[in-house]
Amino acid sequence: MKLREMREKAGLRQEDVGKKLNIDQTTVCKWEKGASKPLKKYRKKLAKLYGCTVDDLLRQDDEKEGA
Repeated sequence: MKLREMREKAGLRQEDVGKKLNIDQTTVCKWEKGASKPLKKYRKKLAKLYGCTVDDLLRQDDEKEGA
């Protein structure tokens, strides 16, 4: 599942995620577009917000890269 789908399934907007992680909404947008990856310090919090594991987040990145 892609980061955007995970966020939407959790019922959150990019702005909501940004506020909860104390980052800018554009950072969340970049993660979802694949322009950058969440830093290690955000992965655990992001997984908690999305109701998944860090492994699920990383697996999503691997699938996007075709690994």
